[in-house]
Amino acid sequence: MISRRSLTFILLMVVVGLNLRPALSSVAPLLTRLQETAGLSAASAGVLTTLPVLFLGLAAPMAPLLAQRLGSERALSAALLLLAAGLILRGLPLPGVLFIGSAMAGGAIGISGTLLPALVKRELPESADLLTGLYTMALCLGGALGAGLSVPLTDWLGSWQASLMSWALLAVFALALWHFQMPNSHTQHAPQVPNAGLLRLLRKPLTWHVMLFMGIQSSMAYIVFGWLPTLLVDRGYDEASAGWTMAISIMCQLGSALGAPWLARLGRDQRPALLLVLLSTAAGLWMLLIAPLAWKWPGAVFLGLGQGGSFSLALSLLVLRTANSRLAGQLSGLVQGGGYMIAALGPFSVGLLLQSGIHADHIAWLLILLVGICCGFALLVGRRRQLDDQNGVLQVHRH
Repeated sequence: MISRRSLTFILLMVVVGLNLRPALSSVAPLLTRLQETAGLSAASAGVLTTLPVLFLGLAAPMAPLLAQRLGSERALSAALLLLAAGLILRGLPLPGVLFIGSAMAGGAIGISGTLLPALVKRELPESADLLTGLYTMALCLGGALGAGLSVPLTDWLGSWQASLMSWALLAVFALALWHFQMPNSHTQHAPQVPNAGLLRLLRKPLTWHVMLFMGIQSSMAYIVFGWLPTLLVDRGYDEASAGWTMAISIMCQLGSALGAPWLARLGRDQRPALLLVLLSTAAGLWMLLIAPLAWKWPGAVFLGLGQGGSFSLALSLLVLRTANSRLAGQLSGLVQGGGYMIAALGPFSVGLLLQSGIHADHIAWLLILLVGICCGFALLVGRRRQLDDQNGVLQVHRH
């Protein structure tokens, strides 16, 4: 029987998770409009889509330090406050604030997204991988809402600035709910384990395998968040249709985000599940950006299933490859920090390619090649290995 504390934590986790993607996905459907009304070049639009991902990576390693000083719960409250402030700032009629607010929002998402896997490992260690799937589903739903409602909110509220600012309301709601209902770590008597140290983690190949897998698959996700509607418009879609195609793709992530960790439990390790979702991503990209337009909806479905599953499994690896919640927090900070720094190169590179006149189908082949490279890291990271420092020495062992 699930305890009231655990149920409260799960609900809070879902509400917080809903806030960690609209800041990213709500901009993409408006990029064409921003280039027309705000005078953004393709390169500037690439910077706009890259900034939040870059600051996400820069801020993620700070999360364990903030958790140590403030406690994980208060650190997450501070991150939600920063997120709300960034979302409000980017819609103000002041020069440069669109970029500054986006960077603030990215930093807040980096801190929040790094803290939550460790909190999941602490609160419900036996079901951490499955709960990570639920959390990822909340992320995907938030991303779908941001993509699907961005253009309608612009029409209803009268401006793209008001549309972007409106997502601050959801962040304020999550902040209030988390602040007053957050779990109290003092009631949790987890055994104390020696501090492994971030440098010792970096000496382990497993850390780098997880980081590179996270970085490449996240790069694909943020390219989709930042550029899929623009690439679809380049193929002949209208702005609203491109936004909804992206929203439907992200909605399809919900099922695979929740189901992929269950699927991964069926095999001896996670390699088959990882390869399956990556191949689905490649098929979706081919259908959407290379195949005839009639393949649009199957392409959206395959892309969504693949990306939802790969991101869910990437986050699950943070808890599956660590023996305790503190190691999970440290690995989460390193992997998400380094991984999102790698991921930030993706949307910026696509912006440069578009400005150079490269067509959507050629970009799609490059993305499919990137998925193939990610498959190589999936074969490494999917093996049953775990970081453990129970005896004061950081080791990797089979589990």
